[in-house]
Amino acid sequence: MTYVFGIDGGGTKTTCILTDENNLVLGRGEAGPSNYQTQGIEKAKESIQLAIERAVLSAKIAPNINLKIEAICLGLAGVARPKDIEIVQFVVQNLQLTNTLPVTRSILPRNIVICSDCAIALVGGTGHSVGIAVIAGTGSIVFGQNRQGETKRVGGWGYILGDEGSGYDIAVAGLQAALKFHDGRQEFTALAERFQTHLGLNNLEQLVEVVYRRGWGVPEIAALAPIVDRAAGEGDRVAEGIIHNALTKLTFSTKTAILALFSPTEEFEIVTIGGVWGGEANYRGRFETAISAIAPNAKVISPRYEPAFGAALLALNALKN
Repeated sequence: MTYVFGIDGGGTKTTCILTDENNLVLGRGEAGPSNYQTQGIEKAKESIQLAIERAVLSAKIAPNINLKIEAICLGLAGVARPKDIEIVQFVVQNLQLTNTLPVTRSILPRNIVICSDCAIALVGGTGHSVGIAVIAGTGSIVFGQNRQGETKRVGGWGYILGDEGSGYDIAVAGLQAALKFHDGRQEFTALAERFQTHLGLNNLEQLVEVVYRRGWGVPEIAALAPIVDRAAGEGDRVAEGIIHNALTKLTFSTKTAILALFSPTEEFEIVTIGGVWGGEANYRGRFETAISAIAPNAKVISPRYEPAFGAALLALNALKN
């Protein structure tokens, strides 16, 4: 029996799953972040190593069994250039797994697959490698691949340069609208009162202290997006406008990927991934309607599997090829 590791490494956590050649998940482990661009190489290596060890331990392998690991795929945030792949290959080659684990590594260089986290999100979401993944959570990015193996990435340039249609994008627009209403520059919006209540502020001016002096980062700000979503779902005109604008930007990014990869009559799937797709403002339903006008034969779906499973599928595919 052949066994593989599939690893999803991001800026928040690292997930590893252990599967056999029949796609059966035997173990799953999690550890800290492994984006080497932000965490450094040693920290990334430690997280990957710990996630692998925890996946093996969770499999509860019998004492007399020793699994032979023949392939590994790592889909990591921050991996976008050939130099990044070289660095991660070095990390994989120097993993020091404890000798007490019931696994034997027999991985040829060609069976080490290193790619972006977007690629494994697409494969995990659809169950195969053809289609488009529209990821909208804290940040946003659109990634697709066609039947000829051509890929297209749109967005994903971070909270300063991009992330259109993301939770951060929506939250910032909501905060700005609340302050504009407070100034008298914006029509009425319930967002001012809702942010003030949610954050326990005496007045809206205290937003300055919360956002700047407390050192709030992207995740803390993006976490306010559901407040805008709920207000929009309840009919707040300003909040509805914010959701509409975010959706328009994300739809345009998706359209750009569609036109680059697929013909007008081609059938393919678009998987929506991330926390923005839930909520009360029908973000996903409205996106689906917009896409149907652009690509009538495209089907918008929810993820079938997690990204780490997509990584395992790519590892198994490397063995077959």
